[in-house]
Amino acid sequence: MRHSWEAAVEERPSPATLLSLESLCARAKGCTACALSATRTNVVFGEGAVQARLMMVGEGPGEVEDTTGRPFVGPAGQKLDEVMDSVGLRREDVYITNIVKCRPPGNRVPARGEMETCSPYLEAQIALIQPSLIVALGNTPTQWFLPDAPGITQSRGSFFAWRGGILVFPMFHPSYLLRYPSKEKGSPKYLTWIDVQKVKAWLDEQGSVTES
Repeated sequence: MRHSWEAAVEERPSPATLLSLESLCARAKGCTACALSATRTNVVFGEGAVQARLMMVGEGPGEVEDTTGRPFVGPAGQKLDEVMDSVGLRREDVYITNIVKCRPPGNRVPARGEMETCSPYLEAQIALIQPSLIVALGNTPTQWFLPDAPGITQSRGSFFAWRGGILVFPMFHPSYLLRYPSKEKGSPKYLTWIDVQKVKAWLDEQGSVTES
């Protein structure tokens, strides 16, 4: 099934199509399509390499992200940076975003209707950036991309074929690692270290983290 945003973007972005990504961000900043717009401070659109092979997708911005307008820069974002650093992944070489672009009050899980309303922005980001691998951070984005997959504790660490040949790789959300800091074998932090090594090995097989 072809999606509307995919039809509009046929090739990996050049400087000209980068303007389309910037225009999309500007449109998102003015969006009032759901109730989350009434309580946000900033729209948190996403950031990173526009030709990234790897896209990381969380569920929604937190308090620090809402204040700064940047994704994954609070405590969970610092933990994500630590996870990436452990295998030599640089934040500037990947693209990081969320399903919803506005913070749900109290950092609650986004409602299904909120995710459906915001999903065209994520669809467009995927169509413009054309990642080869999407890391779904946590259960909410995993179930969004893979509604028939088991929960995150069973699906994490596995590659799933997704639309158009893109792979989806679920991992624990970094905020979950903050709640369970143990590094013992079998702990969430230990399993995440194993998982991010799989991501890095896959990227190494592709030859580079970004498209040239």
